[in-house]
Parts: sequence; C-alpha cells; structure tokens
Amino acid sequence: MDNIIDVKKKDRTLFTGLAIVVVILLALCITGIFLINPPEETVQGQVEATHVRVSGKLPGRVVAFYVEEGQQVKRGDTLAYIHSSTVDAKLVQAQAMEEAASAQNRKAEAGTRSQIISSAHDLWQQALAAESIREKTYKRMESLYKQGVVSEQKRDEARAAYDAAVAQTRAAKSQYDLAVEGAQAEDKEAARAQQQAARGTVMEVESMLEDQYLTAPCDGEVTDIYPHEGELVGTGTPIMNVMRSDDKWVTFNVREELLNHLAMGQEVRVMIPALGKMETTVKIYYIKDMGSYAVWNATKATGQYDSKTFQVKAHPVDSIENLRPGMSVILLDAKQYE
Repeated sequence: MDNIIDVKKKDRTLFTGLAIVVVILLALCITGIFLINPPEETVQGQVEATHVRVSGKLPGRVVAFYVEEGQQVKRGDTLAYIHSSTVDAKLVQAQAMEEAASAQNRKAEAGTRSQIISSAHDLWQQALAAESIREKTYKRMESLYKQGVVSEQKRDEARAAYDAAVAQTRAAKSQYDLAVEGAQAEDKEAARAQQQAARGTVMEVESMLEDQYLTAPCDGEVTDIYPHEGELVGTGTPIMNVMRSDDKWVTFNVREELLNHLAMGQEVRVMIPALGKMETTVKIYYIKDMGSYAVWNATKATGQYDSKTFQVKAHPVDSIENLRPGMSVILLDAKQYE
C-alpha cells in the first residue's frame, strides 16, 4: 500500500515539473514573438518658430521697457528706451561743425565785402593817377632830352619811373578784379564739400539717436528680455527676442529608410498631445541630412548598416491657435513610412 502511495506522489511531482517546463517554454515563446514583432515605432518631433533678435546701434543705459515677456506686439510698437549722454554731446558738436561749415560756404558764395571792393577800387584809381603823372613827366624829359637840355640819365630815370607806375596800376587793377569776382570756383566747391561733410556727421549721429527707442521688427510675442532697467548696453547688444506669430513649423529627425514616402511638398497627418491630442495636416518643405555626426548605428554585427538621420520640416496647412514652440508632435500612421 505504501508503495502505491509513493508511486502516486512521484507521478504528481513529475506532472508538476512538466507543467513548469511548459509554462517556461510558453513564456519564452511569447517573449520571442514580441522581440520578432516589436511595437509600432513612434516618430516624434517638435514645434519651432522664428525668433527675431532686437538690438540697437546706440551704446547707453536702458532707461525703460514698454513691454513684458509674453506680451503680444505689432510691427513698429515701441519696446524700450536707451539714453546716451555721450551721443547727445556728439550731436551738439556735429551741429556746431555744420553751422561753421555753412557760414564758410555762405561767405564763399556771397563774395567779397563791398568795403573791400571799394578800397581796392580806390587803390586802382590812385595807381592810374600816379601813372598819368609819371607818363607826363617822362614825355617832358624826352622832349628836353631831344633839345639837349637834360642828360640821358634824367630821361632814363623818368622812363623807369613811368614803367613802375604802369606795373603798379596793373597790380592794383588785378586786386580790384579779384575783389569783384570774390572766391575762386575751387574755393567755393571746397566750402560746399565741407558743409556736406559736416551735414553727414550730423545725420550719422541722428541715425544713432533714432535707436534710442527700439521698435518691434514684426508682429509677434516678446519671448526674452535680456538686460534690466538701468543697465549699460553696448552697440549691437541683444535687448530682447520677438517670436514671429506667422512663422511656425514642425521639425522631425528621422532615419533615412523612413524617407521613402516622405517627399518634398507632401502633406502628412500629425497629432499634437499638448492641444488635447489634436490632429492636423502639415506640408513638408525641407529635407536635409544632419551630417555624419547624426548616425543610427547598426545593432547587429551582420545584416545591418549605418543609417543617417535626416531633418524634415513641415508647415501647418491651417492656422493652429495656441501652438507654441517646444510642443511635441507625433507623426500619425508612422508604420506606413517604414
């Protein structure tokens, strides 16, 4: 009887062991099935947007901001005020130089003063009178010389005095003509050029002062403000970023074997989890490889190859409210692109 009981116990033990082996084999089979047929791959991207950096040519101190981060702005709205006492002083200096050049130009264009012209005319008349007297004296001496009354030396002295008077008259006449004509053409051109150069300096400083008030370059949202009020900023220092409200897109990084059915101009369906899993359509407009630094390595020693990563960009076909950069975007039916 005891032998019968022992045999039954051995049978039950053997049955239990076989059952355990079967369960293990089933578990291995199920695991293998999952390994052979992996779950559907998810292609995930994110929303991007164009950010326009706002900076100015004016070095100075930030006096005030007229917007806050997150605020919507329109093109031309005033964003900030920057003041520079140094540039103000340069403007005063440039304006003074312009006024001096303008005065010099007016002087050249107006010509010589009437008093100077009158004085030059009087000197010319005096020279003419002296020339007339010297001429008469020379003629008398010439007549007396021919009569043998005076020596040749006296006649020659009278001739020399007359020639000197003629030369002095010509010089006085030239001075009078110069006074009447005024400045030379070259002098007038130089004066006008100096005035234009001074005006250019004023315009340069004024253009810098126009950047005292920075304005929005486009419609959008203020996303970043870098300095604080009261801080000093230099030329070209970034002041803030404005995100363009009309330029948003979706970016995916995909392996090259998924590009077979992702072509330029193609419309694909995507899902945006952050907007209540909203589904929408986007149109591909950009496909480019990301270079040798972005490579999916082979997972097996044989039968696999290195696959490059490509960046795919797509614009939403329809306007999407509350779509923001950084939101995840899922490519729907990703299996069809495998």
